[in-house]
Formats: sequence, C-alpha cells, structure tokens
Amino acid sequence: MSHRCVVLDDYQGVALQHVAWSRLEGVHVSAVREHLAGEDLVAALAGADVVVAMRERTPFDAALLDRLPDLRLLVTTGRRNPSIDLDACRERGITVCATSALATPTVELTWALVLGLARHLLPESRALAGGGWQTTVGTDLAGSTLGVVGLGRIGSRVAALGQAFDMDVVAWSPHLTAERAAAAGVRAVGKEELIASADVVTLHLVLGPGTHRTLGADELARMRPTAYLVNTARAGLVDTDALLAALDAGGIAGAGLDVHDTEPLPADHPVRTHPRVLATPHLGYVTADNYRTFFTEAAEDVAAWLAGEPVRVLT
Repeated sequence: MSHRCVVLDDYQGVALQHVAWSRLEGVHVSAVREHLAGEDLVAALAGADVVVAMRERTPFDAALLDRLPDLRLLVTTGRRNPSIDLDACRERGITVCATSALATPTVELTWALVLGLARHLLPESRALAGGGWQTTVGTDLAGSTLGVVGLGRIGSRVAALGQAFDMDVVAWSPHLTAERAAAAGVRAVGKEELIASADVVTLHLVLGPGTHRTLGADELARMRPTAYLVNTARAGLVDTDALLAALDAGGIAGAGLDVHDTEPLPADHPVRTHPRVLATPHLGYVTADNYRTFFTEAAEDVAAWLAGEPVRVLT
C-alpha cells in the first residue's frame, strides 16, 4: 500500500534533503514551500494520509479535518502544538505525533536580538552601507538588569547567559517560586517590579489563557524609557498595538521581535519598518541541528506509525 506524506511550510526548501525520508518504503513525500491556508491548503493536502506540520503555522481544527478525509497521521515538529485540535483528531481516528526540539537555537537568537538592540547593529550597519560612520552610542549590558519572564527550559538558559554578561538577572512567571529562581542563580521578583526595574525584558512563557497579553498597555507604560523588550516566545504574550504606540511615544527604547500576530507578517505591517524594532521572521527554531532533529524524528514517527507502533504520541 502506498502512502502520501506532505510536509508543510518548508520555507527554505530543505525538508526533503534529509536522508531519513528515503528510508520510508512505499511513502511518497513532498513539501510545500509557501504558507497555505483555506482552499489552497485543502487542495495541497487532498489524498494525503500523512501530514507534517511545521510548528504552529497551520491550525488543524475540526472544520479543516472534516475536509481531509484521508488524513490518518499528523506529525507536529516540536513537543506541543496548540494549533492542533487533539480532541477533534481523536474523534476522527487521526494519530498525532510530535518530535523533539532543541532549546538552544531560540536562546541564541534571543541574545542576537538583545545585542543587536543594545549596540544598534541594524541602523549602524545601514549607515555604514550608505557611507556613514558611527551614528549611535551603544548601551552597556554589564551592570544592567535583565528581566526574564518565564524561567523554563529556554528562559533559564537565557538567564545564565545574562549572568555571563555580568547582568543582574531577575525573573517572574505566574508560578515561579523563590526556590526555583535561586536554583537558576537568579532572583524571583513580582511582575510589576520586573517590568519597572529591568533594562531588558525578555519573554519565554508558554502562551495560554493565563498568559495572553502578559504585556499590555499598562505594563508597557511601567517600563523604563531606556529599556528594551525582546520576544522570541509567542506574539500573543504582547499587545502589539500597545507596543507600537509605546515605541512611537518613546515609552521604551526598542523591541526585538521574532514572533508575530500573523505569520508570515503582511508586507505592509508597521513592525517591518519601525525604526525602533529589530524584527526577524520567526527564526528562533531555524537552525541546521534543529531541522535535523525535526525531520529525522518526523520520519521516525511515520515509520513507527506504519509499523503499527506509533511513538511520541500526543493522541
């Protein structure tokens, strides 16, 4: 019996280069490079009994699943994917499996954004390309305060690097205890204290009903006008309109954003061109080792499912 597997959102066109797919006998694997939605998505997945979803790009809700009667295995890259309706999959007999994901790529990009903002790398690079020379004064990280919102698998690593930069590191999350913070070598503080005292606020919370818009207009108004905000977690943690208003008013010095309310980000979105924003196109997970992990384990998931013994099962 032959099977059709479609890999979604292969923006760089690299998914099929991983040799793991060649080991799947009787499976035709194809990849879609552009992001699809609506009728285009349904057409691309017609006849596919296996789909590999890239992170949370494509919502698989009951309405979409009803239009994919052949789908039997849905693999998500990463350990969780709130864009997939697991109950709806279970009701329709669709197995959902996951892959591992590395924490270090997002940690590294977080610090690329922090350093880029603090030393004004984007405007300085642009000025240099245009014939200019030294147009800004950088911000010192040593001796300043790093506020880590969410001290989990990624946030704790970000905090450790903050200490390496000789920063005073404080942390907050809804359930963070002083003991857990101390174990990571940082101080637990209240949310308001972190926001008001930090020179850099970096977000690493899981997005959910309790964390949606953790930073809204009120919180942004309490930040220092010289402070920077970095978000490599989820766009929904921040009220984007309020953030843009704060940046326009000089309420904060700048923002480094890797995640966005709509992805891909619309071509005319103000985040793309705002002079106080250093924006990247959700690159936090996009590294060679992470992709190798994604596609190797996705192929393993498919092979195990074909053998009747699925692994890393979410439902």
